[in-house]
Amino acid sequence: MTDADPSTILQGLRGSIDNIDAALIFLLAERFRCTKQVGVLKAQHGMPASDPAREEQQIARLMRLAEDADLDPAFAEKWFNFVVAEVIRHHRSAAAQPAAD
Repeated sequence: MTDADPSTILQGLRGSIDNIDAALIFLLAERFRCTKQVGVLKAQHGMPASDPAREEQQIARLMRLAEDADLDPAFAEKWFNFVVAEVIRHHRSAAAQPAAD
């Protein structure tokens, strides 16, 4: 156990959390830049916005990763489903846009 001031420890932990949150936001932004390109490609080629087989593979993969990382796999699945719902919304929006010449 440490004799450090709990307020100092708390401040340090919160600083770490803030840095992690910032990294997550930038990683999500990069993920959405990639999925936007996927959406445009799908729209250009008349492909469906959703790919249930791919989603199932990713859920299984992420659940395994979550277990390895000591994270609740059900949480990982909920997070993925939340993100995919937004991605599909973007893909449908891209498909509804008129094609650029």
